[in-house]
Amino acid sequence: MFAHQPVLADAVLASFAPVETLLAEHSGGGLLIDCTLGGGGHSALLLEAHPGLRLIGLDQDPSARTAAAERLAPFGDRVTIVATNFADHRPSEPALAVLADLGVSSPQLDVAGRGFSFRAEGPLDMRMNPEAGETAAALLDRLEEGALADLIYGYGEERLSRRIARRIKEQGPWNDPARPRTTAELAWLVGGCYPPAARRGRLHPATRTFQALRIAVNDELGVLGRWLEQVPDWLRPGGLLGVISFHSLEDRLVKTAFLRDERLERVTRKPLVAAAEEAEANPRSRSAKFRVARRRP
Repeated sequence: MFAHQPVLADAVLASFAPVETLLAEHSGGGLLIDCTLGGGGHSALLLEAHPGLRLIGLDQDPSARTAAAERLAPFGDRVTIVATNFADHRPSEPALAVLADLGVSSPQLDVAGRGFSFRAEGPLDMRMNPEAGETAAALLDRLEEGALADLIYGYGEERLSRRIARRIKEQGPWNDPARPRTTAELAWLVGGCYPPAARRGRLHPATRTFQALRIAVNDELGVLGRWLEQVPDWLRPGGLLGVISFHSLEDRLVKTAFLRDERLERVTRKPLVAAAEEAEANPRSRSAKFRVARRRP
């Protein structure tokens, strides 16, 4: 079941409210591109708020597309869903609004078979598109110890990266079909690299390592960088671009692009974050940062 509560829903609706003015200036309606459709939560809210919008929703996850199609069915032919990584998309017309909610959705984390999380034991997969690409297990076996340590430090900002990489390589192989390895095994190994007192914090010791592997498996920062270079050209003059990120590496890329790209004008000087009530009700929102820019004339 792909039930997903969209984060920062009020902030997204408020920040995209000027779309209504843009719609009034363009007869025949306008286009919204949701680059990370997920379960369709943000898109449903925006389509309901702005009846003149049509949606192109992008997602490489088959389960997400199925769930979004069901959720967005009431909007009929206003909705088109495309199976693609958002950096590979080329819109056929300029959009009034583009939204990207980066990172892994709660349903992906909660399905053990996807291998994103150590909360439920599953295979070491971590692919956003489960039908293509290298799994996390294959990546662990392919990389030399030094390269693996650099990856865990660079993408996870993990200070014990060298100790963790050494233990991972000592305990391999991880991609042997005759001896399937699991997320729980890897999490236990990483936790054992920490002193006992450091294992009891709010953040699980394996969190940063799992983040680093997921980013590498899906080339998340490379994809985001390529998309940020092209996405201003997806927008009509005055069109809005909103990006929700969940860790500092993503947010830094978005902030830099919004500052340096001459095609864009920042709408939010500082990122919008969840109010206390939302953070309490939806823990995933606690790390969310929402930045908005406008396409210059």
